Amino acid sequence: MRVRKEVAAAAALALLALVPAVANPYWLSLLVNILTYVALATGWAFFSGATRYVSLAASAFFGVGAYSVAVLAPDYSYALALLVAVAIAVVLAAFVGLATLRLSGMYFVIFTFGLATLVSAVVTWWEFNIAQKAGRHLVLPITTAHIYWQLLALCAAIVGLWLWRDRSRMGFALRALGADETVARQVGIDTVALKIGTFVVSSVVMALAGAILAPRWSYMDATIAFNPNTSFLTVIMALLGGATSVWGPMLGVVPLVLVSEVLSVTVPSYFSVVLGLVLLAIVFFVPDGLVGLMRTARAGALAPRLSQALHALADRIGGPPGLRREGGEPTDGRRAGGSTGLALRAPPNGGQVGRSGP
Repeated sequence: MRVRKEVAAAAALALLALVPAVANPYWLSLLVNILTYVALATGWAFFSGATRYVSLAASAFFGVGAYSVAVLAPDYSYALALLVAVAIAVVLAAFVGLATLRLSGMYFVIFTFGLATLVSAVVTWWEFNIAQKAGRHLVLPITTAHIYWQLLALCAAIVGLWLWRDRSRMGFALRALGADETVARQVGIDTVALKIGTFVVSSVVMALAGAILAPRWSYMDATIAFNPNTSFLTVIMALLGGATSVWGPMLGVVPLVLVSEVLSVTVPSYFSVVLGLVLLAIVFFVPDGLVGLMRTARAGALAPRLSQALHALADRIGGPPGLRREGGEPTDGRRAGGSTGLALRAPPNGGQVGRSGP
């Protein structure tokens, strides 16, 4: 059975590799967008989904990769730029992991979100004061098809690494860490090295996604490379699909990218509103993502879960008495034995809700 699955996966990958030969430029460009966010969301979930630590540093590492190519590729080589992007991502991720190891809750979320702003400010200062440039022009002999194949290989690599990890002792250690870090330390798991190592791998994937996509732009500056929307989209897509499953981020990326394409043509100013509504829906109705929703439906527990979500929503907004329990008792998933998902999980040690950090 396992050999059959591997053969099917290889065949599917081969078929996807043939897409540039038959797709028109628009659909190929759309698939590049999808693969970019699949790489970002899967890379993010590789760390955050397993450890239950939330990071908003995706735009920082994506920007590091993109700007490395913008600076080095025109004068040196594209391959060298990719290697430098990986090296910078490793050093930066290791530094962030060591510096913020003891931070939790909103403190780490704020730190990781500010990381992109900090790196962007440093790059901007360097460009204006040292390099005497306002930005970088990119003219590289790399087509959209080349970008597609590289992103496809990156996505296949992170998915394969995730599947291997889940079958290894590392996967067991990460599941123990995500369930209760104190217990994981007590049974002999080196949680510090595990968190930093996983965070570094996650960051390298994001940096490579930015580096591979960079030739798509003819001009690059810090505001393009370190766009904070990249972090928010990455997190929302991963949570929508289900950050604890290797297939979850893919399920979250496709609908949001398609919605973005439609809204960018019709009402582009409403995309932020749609993202906000999606985030609210994740919190109240699908805290475990679409993957968790499908598992719940297969188990025949979908109706009770939706009822719990409606009661919880009514309690928080002061809804009609018919939707609220007597005495106003909270009706979130924890009281009914359900999961509250990545963002709302209560730490077993009584700490802050939404524990985050490397």
